[in-house]
Amino acid sequence: MITVVTKGIKVSVETKYQHEYSQPVNEHFVFTYRITIENNANNTVQLRARHWDIYDITHPKHEVDGEGVVGKQPILEPGEVHQYVSGCNLKSGVGKMSGYYSMERTSDGKTFNVEIPEFILMVPFKLN
Repeated sequence: MITVVTKGIKVSVETKYQHEYSQPVNEHFVFTYRITIENNANNTVQLRARHWDIYDITHPKHEVDGEGVVGKQPILEPGEVHQYVSGCNLKSGVGKMSGYYSMERTSDGKTFNVEIPEFILMVPFKLN
């Protein structure tokens, strides 16, 4: 698990290669990632948006921006945790992702970015 803390918001990532949904002969490699967001700050926050930088080793960087995560804009009170699972397809079987969440402090509307730690996506058989 990879973890980073920004302004009291802890973001952890776990990844998994999904061989049953992948088709290596067609350059289609499927990965899932589980994100855990913990509010260790003293303020209630709401996740408003996300930004991803997706790198596939043999292809140009791809950027993805959108509202919330998997259709939600969760509100996290101090001490609360939000977890979700999403996925990414690569053509090479080797890549990485990183990015940030745009959060809003509910008490005053102030927005700030929370880092999503960089994580590697690699097909297990590429390690040999």
